[in-house]
Amino acid sequence: MNVDRFDKLIAFLKQLKTAGIHHEVASYREEAISVVIRVPGEYWEVDFLADGEIDVERFVSSGSVNDESTLDELFARFSDQEATLSHDTTRK
Repeated sequence: MNVDRFDKLIAFLKQLKTAGIHHEVASYREEAISVVIRVPGEYWEVDFLADGEIDVERFVSSGSVNDESTLDELFARFSDQEATLSHDTTRK
């Protein structure tokens, strides 16, 4: 990452800090530094890439709130395991 790109990242981090917006710096992609931002009802990923590009992904909540049975969908859709696990921690 050259100095100009690094300066852009540092300026962005300073702007977030000045605005009081909570953020974390992470690395999820090769040749990129990610800034993860969580604000009420939204989640942002801002990736500063080595080639100078900046990718922004914004995830917005639908505003609906579900009960714990929705956790079954989480495990059914995204678990690496063959068997679907129940989220019920009271069973032994």
